[in-house]
Amino acid sequence: MKKLTVIIPTYNEALHIEAAIKSVLFADEILIVDSFSSDETIQLAKRYPVTIIQRDYEYSASQKNWAIPQAKYDWVFILDADERVTVELKEEILEILQNPPETITGFWVYRKNHFVNQHINYSGWQNDKVIRLFKKNQCQYEDKRVHAEIETSGNLAFLKHKLEHFSFISVDQYIAKLNRYANWQAQDYDYKTGRITPYHLFFKPTWRFIKHYLVQQGFRDGLPGFTISYLQAYAVVMRYIKLWILRKSKK
Repeated sequence: MKKLTVIIPTYNEALHIEAAIKSVLFADEILIVDSFSSDETIQLAKRYPVTIIQRDYEYSASQKNWAIPQAKYDWVFILDADERVTVELKEEILEILQNPPETITGFWVYRKNHFVNQHINYSGWQNDKVIRLFKKNQCQYEDKRVHAEIETSGNLAFLKHKLEHFSFISVDQYIAKLNRYANWQAQDYDYKTGRITPYHLFFKPTWRFIKHYLVQQGFRDGLPGFTISYLQAYAVVMRYIKLWILRKSKK
């Protein structure tokens, strides 16, 4: 069987870190990539057979691309601290590692998302997927500050079982993340966005709400679905406000 390194990026993840580690104790190496947490993340992680490395955080893709070459083994699984590998997903990963297909360099995995302790079935999150199991020498993340995905010259396949994703335990936490993303997206969008107009500030956010709430059936998730749809529209507005501020600061 091929050996596996699990990489867990962390920053102040005391709430999640033990459960995340416990879900991947089957791995041959667990690498905690910490951004100098100020809570008990490191102390809690040290209770388990893990290796801890630290680096100042720039953005997610940069942090992961720095960590991947430091994995001891060729096959890598990236696990965010708020995610859990289920027993079924664990068994599927181990089965693949017994005889990995030669032409496949990475695997998509779908996520079962939770928002404020409720499983979200719709709201645009129903088809959420990420590439998490891959060969380290043939894969790396796009150099993007937000929503970067794995790039590879090989072929990709899908895992059958889902990751559990406990994304946000409060609305405040979600808003804080959206604001951070808006700052990073402003930099990504600066080179590809023309003059900011009412189209960016009104029509795009309105469509984003309609997309999540009506087209992607967020109304079926009740109040959490409305909240997600509303905050997704808010995120679009903030992206362009932050971009406007960024451009003003350059003058």
